[in-house]
Amino acid sequence: MEEKKLDLNTIIGFVLIFGIILWIMYQNSPSETEVAAQKAQQEQVEEAKVANDKQANIAPVSDSIVSDSLRITQLQSTLGSFAYSATLPSAAGGTTTLENDLIKLTISNQGGYIKEAVLKSFERIHKNSGDLVTLIQDNNASLNLKIQTADNRTLDTKDLFFEPTLTNIGENQVLSMRLKAGPAQFLEYRYVLKPNDYMLDFDVRSEGLGKTLNTGKPAEMEWALKSYRNEKSVSYENRYTEIVYEYEDGKDTYVNQGDDERETGIDVTYVAYKQHFFTSILLTETPLKSVDFQSMDLVEDDQRDTLFTKQFKMKAPLAYNSSGDLDYKMNWYYGPADYQLLNSYDRNLDELIPLGWGIIGWINKFIFVPLFGFLSDYIAYGIAIIIFTILIKIAMSPITYKSFLSQAKMRVLRPEIMELGEKYQKDPMKKQQETMKLYNKAGVNPMAGCIPALIQIPFMYASFLFFPSAFELRQKSFLWADDLSSFDAVLHLPFYIPFYGNHVSLFPILAAIAIFFYMKMTTGDQAMAQPPQEGMPDMGKIMKIMIYISPLMMLFFFNNYGSGLSLYNLISNLITIGIMIVIKRYVVDENVIHAQIQENKLKPKKQSKFQRKMQEMMEQAEAQKAAKNKK
Repeated sequence: MEEKKLDLNTIIGFVLIFGIILWIMYQNSPSETEVAAQKAQQEQVEEAKVANDKQANIAPVSDSIVSDSLRITQLQSTLGSFAYSATLPSAAGGTTTLENDLIKLTISNQGGYIKEAVLKSFERIHKNSGDLVTLIQDNNASLNLKIQTADNRTLDTKDLFFEPTLTNIGENQVLSMRLKAGPAQFLEYRYVLKPNDYMLDFDVRSEGLGKTLNTGKPAEMEWALKSYRNEKSVSYENRYTEIVYEYEDGKDTYVNQGDDERETGIDVTYVAYKQHFFTSILLTETPLKSVDFQSMDLVEDDQRDTLFTKQFKMKAPLAYNSSGDLDYKMNWYYGPADYQLLNSYDRNLDELIPLGWGIIGWINKFIFVPLFGFLSDYIAYGIAIIIFTILIKIAMSPITYKSFLSQAKMRVLRPEIMELGEKYQKDPMKKQQETMKLYNKAGVNPMAGCIPALIQIPFMYASFLFFPSAFELRQKSFLWADDLSSFDAVLHLPFYIPFYGNHVSLFPILAAIAIFFYMKMTTGDQAMAQPPQEGMPDMGKIMKIMIYISPLMMLFFFNNYGSGLSLYNLISNLITIGIMIVIKRYVVDENVIHAQIQENKLKPKKQSKFQRKMQEMMEQAEAQKAAKNKK
């Protein structure tokens, strides 16, 4: 085969091709001006990144500004006038921190809202765990203003970037977060944190946006929060986790708890996403005309460990003023649901604590709260509960004495009442008349034993509301109970008992034993004191059954409740038993009572208006019956 060789034409062709390639590369190379422009642009990007890192007080990140710049370019077509804000250094992201001795708040440039709220003095679930109570973390909360632009764009501020400016005015930290549509056109969130305070000022205002926004349509504020679990008992904490709000100049109410509860409030001045012992509150000086609330239960099974308890949401319109701007002076509160602390703000926030209404609320607010607060300032909380209970029972001992004295009088009269029952067995009306005459002659009021018992009921119910709401008891230990605000488990079961739980609490067992002996003493006396009534159920048998049912109910009911309440009930029943033993043995002598009753029978008695009226009614009924029998 003949070997091919390079001829002159082939060499000339290669030279021409190589020359063409060099010419193309030269024509497409950047000029010195373009190189300088690219270098200047890169320097601007780097300067913007460094400035933003310094402003946000975070370490520089490698080239993240480049991807942010690409995203900003893509958003500019949808942001309209607010694309100006996307070109500021804050568009690269970042956060700003406000902090005092009580709370640490981290505010994000994106959305201008709090990204993290940490309470520095409290720990979650178990004391000494080191895990601080965090009300906001990992995007469990959001604040958004939905605004309508003049060119019919709908923007969500949670997606936009605010420019932060942090200054100190005296001891106060002031953070201005501005979403800018131009150098003098902006929407501003202004935070002011004072030293040693959970409450911070929060202003929502705008300036120069009258032509940029559609001010004929109010901005819509949306605030949402998923409440973290912070306590040992999921079911107990979830029972007290709810939305509470104030409306119509001082009234307050709450949104019902359920899987998905919705409600609308009018002229709302504060909204509280209340957890058992902590709360997040938004307050406003200008009432929100209409607020839509939503509360969703996130605990599907309280036997399992869970991270969140409830999901809260609210929506409210924010109207523009006559100048076309927003101007709302508000406050945020992130802190403990402590009655004394909330009451100190004088904003009606004490109504967040469920202490009851009417006389029950008065007992809690004016007796239980100040008395227990005074005692707990000087002595350990467990001992304070014991002394608190002793003082309450001593104060009510005259009522206990009156009740026991009335029962003793009824026991003394019981034989005579039994005789009347046998004598007028076939005439119940006559038997009732003669019984009333006997009571009048003996100077005995059959209702005297009921009235003292009724007086004690509000105090008993007040304690059921006070102790579960007493923030002071949280993570305070006594004897074997490591947390007086939660159950005192001494034994954990490998299975779950319906209505009881998977643990055994000791204080409820002791309280149930105490109430058994208390009822054994009192129901026996009451059964002896109350004469049998024809046609009525045998109260003696019913009371004997209640001796066993009541302690059993307490055992099941209080097993998952706070051990502080069980301790109170235990001490209360023990003291009552002691008082009754003293009264029975050393104060009330039935022989003396019997002699006094016999002496009273000999004295002329003037009937009261009520007794006279009852006597007349019985006589009229007797006359009508006699007339009917004659026919």
